[in-house]
Amino acid sequence: MTPLLNRGETLLTRLWKASAPMTAAGLLMVALLVASLIGLAIDPRLVTGAPVWLKPAKFAVSTAIYMLTLASIFTLLPEWLRVRRFVGWLTAVVLVLEVGIIDLQAWRGTTSHFNVGTVLDGALFTIMGLAIVIQTLTSIAVAVALWRQHFDDRALAWALRLGMIITIVGASTGGLMTRPTSAQLEQARATGRLVIAGAHTVGAPDGGPGLPGTGWSLGHGDLRIPHFLGLHAMQIVPLVALAARRRRWAESVRVRLVLVAAMSHVSLFAILLTQALRGQSLTQPDEATLFALTAWAILSAVIAWRIAAHQAPVPSHAIVLS
Repeated sequence: MTPLLNRGETLLTRLWKASAPMTAAGLLMVALLVASLIGLAIDPRLVTGAPVWLKPAKFAVSTAIYMLTLASIFTLLPEWLRVRRFVGWLTAVVLVLEVGIIDLQAWRGTTSHFNVGTVLDGALFTIMGLAIVIQTLTSIAVAVALWRQHFDDRALAWALRLGMIITIVGASTGGLMTRPTSAQLEQARATGRLVIAGAHTVGAPDGGPGLPGTGWSLGHGDLRIPHFLGLHAMQIVPLVALAARRRRWAESVRVRLVLVAAMSHVSLFAILLTQALRGQSLTQPDEATLFALTAWAILSAVIAWRIAAHQAPVPSHAIVLS
């Protein structure tokens, strides 16, 4: 147990040196997750058909993973001190503000996103939206730094660069959710008041039956699905590079596998985004979506197998870690 604790302490020290604000904010999200789980256990209230503290719990997990991952990426950018300071502070402030507003609205027993029913609700939603746009745009600086940074491990370099780009694209799809639906606009014309502006669900109001734990719609399209997949490319694609490195494959093989993983990730993201925009549930794909998913799975598996097949591992001393 002691070696495990020592490794954890060493990792935390590295993350803190790379970005103290994001590391501290990531740990704060862990504490907020615990508070949200307690809320789920003792607070029976529902908002749009889901437990009121489910959304705060999900955002606490997601933002903790995002900030701690970004801090770990910063450990590989030692020469980019100004970028790390600027992006680190801004990201920490924005995401703490975002989760804080979500928690506040949950405590009030109402929704945080798309809620413009009162002056306060509208102001909070506007602040959240503007802050996230700014944070997403500043993350481009990290992508630029990754492309200009030299890495001894080319496979990991490609994984970090492509993963960050896909994450930025995935984050940008959040804007698709903020457009008022035709039903909302029609109701606003009839009542002279816009109460809800935007939705996760395509083809129905938010709040219908959802997948346990996520709330993703079981009956209609849900833009949170491709949004989630896109956001987590910065973890998924580098994990492929690290897994291939553990197998001690030649660098050229690892680079090709990373490129395939990135292309596969983008392809699945595009399929799920198209499915959601068509108002189609993840659990009820039509023939076109099934064909696309089958083709994606077969092509990804076959190409990856062809690259990895019959590759002898290189000696461990020949792999230069970045």
